[in-house]
Amino acid sequence: MDQNTNKKDQEIIKRKYNIYIAQSSPILTDSLINIRYNLYFLNLNSANIFDSMASKDPLIIRGKDEMREWSRSARAEGKTIGFVPTMGFLHDGHLSLINESKKHADLTVVSIYVNPGQFSPNEDLSTYPSDFDGDIQKLKSVSGSGVDVVFHPQNLYDYGQNGGRRNGGGGEEGKVVSCVEINGGMGHETWVRVERLEKGLCGNSRPVFFRGVATIVAKLFNIVEPDVAVFGKKDYQQLRIIKRMVRDLDFGINVIGADLIRDEDGLAKSSRNVHLSPQEREKALSISKSLLNAKFAAEKGQLNCKELRDSVIQAIQEAGGKVDYAEIVDQESLESLKEITSPAVFCVAAIFGNVRLLDNMEINA
Repeated sequence: MDQNTNKKDQEIIKRKYNIYIAQSSPILTDSLINIRYNLYFLNLNSANIFDSMASKDPLIIRGKDEMREWSRSARAEGKTIGFVPTMGFLHDGHLSLINESKKHADLTVVSIYVNPGQFSPNEDLSTYPSDFDGDIQKLKSVSGSGVDVVFHPQNLYDYGQNGGRRNGGGGEEGKVVSCVEINGGMGHETWVRVERLEKGLCGNSRPVFFRGVATIVAKLFNIVEPDVAVFGKKDYQQLRIIKRMVRDLDFGINVIGADLIRDEDGLAKSSRNVHLSPQEREKALSISKSLLNAKFAAEKGQLNCKELRDSVIQAIQEAGGKVDYAEIVDQESLESLKEITSPAVFCVAAIFGNVRLLDNMEINA
C-alpha cells in the first residue's frame, strides 16, 4: 500500500468499497474485501477479478442517503453514471434502455419504483404488475456484466416525523402508500409541472399523470445524481416533458431517447401487455399495422393529417378497440398538425379489453 496515503484517506476509501462489496455478494468475505482494498492502492488490474465476481448480482440500494453516497463515491473515482428509471415488471424494451445507458456511461443504475404520484384516485395502482425477483434475474442477464445498482426504495414520499431525514420505509412491505394525505397534513405537496407539453395526448384523459411523472423523475435525479438518463420513445410525450424539465430547471443531465421496441408480431413492448388475452392481443395489432400504413402513405406523399388519422382510427375501431386519441404532432413541440411539413410523430392511445396501450411512429416525410 502507498505509504503516503494517510489513515483518514484509507478509511474513507475503505468505506466506499465496503458499501459496494459487502452488499454485492455473500461470498466476498472480510479478507477478500481487504485484498480488494489493497489492490486498489496498488492500481493492479487484478482488482477487476473481484469486480467481475460481484457484477452478476447488482447492488440493491433502498435508502436515499445510501444511493447518494454510492453515486458520489463513484463520481469521486472519475466514473460517469447512467440512469434508467422504471416501475418494474421489466421486458426487452427496458433492457434496451439499459444497453443504451451502458454505451454512454461507465456505470448504470436502474430504479424500480411504482410511483403513486402519477395515479389518479380512479386508477388502481395495486393492479400494476410486479415481479421484483424476476426483474433482478433479467438485469443479471444484461450483456456486459449486467447493471451496477438497483435502486428500490419503499416509499419516496415518506418524509418521517423529522422533515425528511429518514430513508425509505412507510407502509408494509410491498404496499404503496398515499403520497399526499399523510402525517397529519405533512404529506408531499410540491409538484413539478411542464405546463404546455403536459396538455393534450395522454394529458387529456390523465390530468395528474405528467405532474406525477415530472415530480418523481426530478426526485430520482436529485437522489441518483446521474450524468445520463435514458427514456424510451414509446412514451413519447413523457420523453419530451422530461427533456424540457431538464432544460428549464438546469439539471446537468444528458437525456437520451431510445427507440421503441416491439415484439415479433409488431405490438409495442409494454408491462401492461400481460393483461391482454390472446384474442385481445391479436386485435391490438391493428394499432401498429395501421400506424405503419399511415407512415408509408405519408412517405409517399399523403400529408393530410386528417386523412391519415381517420384511417388509423377506423382500423382500430373495426378491430374492436376504443381510441383514446390518435394525433399527428410536431416531434419537438407536440403541437397538432394539419399537414406534415416538419418532422412529426403519430401518437396513439387505444383500449383493448381493459388495457390501455400506447404506440407511435415518427414520420420524417
